[in-house]
Amino acid sequence: MTTTTTAQDSSADARKADAWKIVERRPLGDAEIDQIDRWWRAANYLSVGQIYLLANPLLRTPLTRDDVKPRLLGHWGTTPGLNFLYAHLNRAIKERGQSTIYLTGPGHGGPGLVANAYLDGTYSEIYPDITQDDEGLRRLFRQFSFPGGIPSHVAPETPGSIHEGGELGYVLSHAYGAAFDNPDLLVAAVVGDGEAETGPLATSWHSNKLINAAQDGVVLPILHLNGYKIANPTVLARIPTDELRSLMTGYGYQPYFFEVPDDADGGADGDHADAHRRFATLLDDALDEIAEIKARATDDESRPRWPMIIFRTPKGWTGPASIDGKKTTGSWRAHQVPLANARDTADHLRVLADWLASYRADELFDGDGKLLPDIASLAPAGQLRMSDNPHANGGLLLKDLRLPNFRDYAVDVPAPGATIAESTRVLGQWLTDVIRLNPHNFRIFGPDETASNRLQAVYDATDKQWDAEFFGPEVDEHLARVGRVVEMLSEHQCQGWLEGYLLTGRHGLFNCYEAFIHIIDSMFNQHAKWLKVTDEIPWRRPIASLNYLLSSHVWRQDHNGFSHQDPGFIDHVVNKSAKVVRVYLPPDANTLLSTYDHCLRSRQYVNVVVAGKQPSPQFLTMEEAVAHCTRGVGIWEWAGSELLGTDPDVVLASAGDVPTLEALAAADILRQHLPDLKVRFVNVVDLMRLQDSTEHPHGLTDRDFDMIFTTDRPIVFAYHGYPWLIHRLTYRRAGHPNLHVRGYKEEGTTTTPFDMVMLNDLDRYHLVMDVIDRVPSLGSRCAPLRQQMADKRLAAREYTRAHGDDIPEVKDWVWPAARESGFGTAGVDATASTGGDNE
Repeated sequence: MTTTTTAQDSSADARKADAWKIVERRPLGDAEIDQIDRWWRAANYLSVGQIYLLANPLLRTPLTRDDVKPRLLGHWGTTPGLNFLYAHLNRAIKERGQSTIYLTGPGHGGPGLVANAYLDGTYSEIYPDITQDDEGLRRLFRQFSFPGGIPSHVAPETPGSIHEGGELGYVLSHAYGAAFDNPDLLVAAVVGDGEAETGPLATSWHSNKLINAAQDGVVLPILHLNGYKIANPTVLARIPTDELRSLMTGYGYQPYFFEVPDDADGGADGDHADAHRRFATLLDDALDEIAEIKARATDDESRPRWPMIIFRTPKGWTGPASIDGKKTTGSWRAHQVPLANARDTADHLRVLADWLASYRADELFDGDGKLLPDIASLAPAGQLRMSDNPHANGGLLLKDLRLPNFRDYAVDVPAPGATIAESTRVLGQWLTDVIRLNPHNFRIFGPDETASNRLQAVYDATDKQWDAEFFGPEVDEHLARVGRVVEMLSEHQCQGWLEGYLLTGRHGLFNCYEAFIHIIDSMFNQHAKWLKVTDEIPWRRPIASLNYLLSSHVWRQDHNGFSHQDPGFIDHVVNKSAKVVRVYLPPDANTLLSTYDHCLRSRQYVNVVVAGKQPSPQFLTMEEAVAHCTRGVGIWEWAGSELLGTDPDVVLASAGDVPTLEALAAADILRQHLPDLKVRFVNVVDLMRLQDSTEHPHGLTDRDFDMIFTTDRPIVFAYHGYPWLIHRLTYRRAGHPNLHVRGYKEEGTTTTPFDMVMLNDLDRYHLVMDVIDRVPSLGSRCAPLRQQMADKRLAAREYTRAHGDDIPEVKDWVWPAARESGFGTAGVDATASTGGDNE
């Protein structure tokens, strides 16, 4: 049973399969065809029952309105096709011993996947109250799309699923992510023809250029053409066969066509033997071709033309041909619930009764309601069942990463600000050894930005995986048939691959430009929801966290301009469950190393880390960085000017590398001009520490928050993103009325780095003005200093317009301790963007 399998046993069992076996071909006998057909009928019957029935699951008595659910929810149209494929895959898996998982892009075929998991026994093993009898069937039917039950789509509650049915477009990217580094795994991925119209899916066909035949598993795409979406025909179902063949051939696949004509006898009691025979032959042809490709993969490095199946069947196959005199099966009317008034209309109730009866359940289940043994024997054994494959419960296979000691990669910081470094470049050096120590279960995904985000040190340990054409090393740097970095200029694909990789028990990270991570907002939503739900499902084992590294961020996109300036992904992330999301803003390289070591060790989270790639001052030694990251928020005593035993006059806080730099520069100005002003400097690396401890596991208690930020002193907060998020996180705090936040306020252009922060009033001079405005004891006596700060802003802007660069006072600034120790920028521009990073 899945729930008691250890990771080691699961891994061993999964490898027991005789992968990629070419079977001795023979025509299937009538008994075998009948077995497949009866499994299919049983799955279809259970699917219809889940949508409609509240009681009387095997119609032991005549169907009445009280047997029908009061609210009819679900999707029928795609389900019979999914059931047909599942039945045939069962036969092939059993014959070949091939470890296989089944992903369904038409996610609202949920009743079908639940039905098949019930038929092969996994469902009752995981949910013992859903027994293999009449009462178990009643409970199975009742729970579907019912309050307190399960969703109508393929969800985390569904055994064998790693692909949430809540959104379309990602089945192939999830499938290929699952196949990476799983050389013995077959991923059967059903692409809905409505789903095929989405941009991410259309792009994901190209994943076959990034898979290695020897090292990775195999994805078998199955394009399910049933012709209709909710209310419209689908594009790929309405183009000529030759055009569709050319499209798939152009994508690099070998298409196999299967069709059940819409005018065929489509009822449940029709003769489907011919369809079963034809598809069994076609499936064996495709699987044999895959086996032949795998057999020669070690010696043949040319890119194979992998098979795919184009599976054309009527929408709502085996359902009522017409309802109320209108064509139903083979039309858009079969998409969801064809008999929406089955409880309230006698005619619809009669049609439902006839529909259910057409599957002849008495030939499928015994007198106690249990599936007949000769039908049940179609299921593969144990973990070869697709609903029990350990790869679909990836936490069972998850092994801890071997991580090098991040302290060994520390930047030497003899004094705050005395060292200049590129934080992500330093992280890249550590990741190089993460790759070396974990050559089979860790990958980096990114949209052509790994080097741009300064992680290029990883190419000392790996190449970028690539299976399309090569032009030679003088052009194609760091490309190879096998590599641990996977890049494609599609954020959707990178996200989907990483999700599939994580959900099947591996580790990785996604590096991206901050502004363009928004492209995968809805994909992040679905994954975060998946994690939240699986936290509450005991048999789902925790998986490795989804780790983002967002660089080339808003404050250092001055060269690319307004289109590249957006820190709002953080706002989107914190909307999700506090159990799942974590946001980190390390201010320098050592805190970034400590933060990412923590992230790669974590489970069941989405970790968002935002860190700059440009040369910048380093402030904390490694020991200080570890302590600071452990706290998540802390007072930097060396940066403040408060006296021990007294309250500060003002709290100057920061979160993010550039805001921290500007806040420190402001503290330096205040120290020079207002030496008697008691300034407390606070830095936040774990953003969720700002939230109340009752709202987020990382949140500070009110007592701890008040100790740091005070309850009655002004707080000037320099923040990386949109200012209102800080207000949202702290609105319940006693000192919130005293909080003033500076951050990005949607002002940007192509300009200099310092002008960029001035555009948003986050610069050091404006922060000094904010302190003067908010500390009552300063008042008008500091009017000359305030005016001086305003004048400096004007002069700095005029300088940029005249010279195309920032004023030396800003470019050459270092923290006083570094100046006093004889350190400086030594000609290194800590604010300048490096050219050549345009996306």
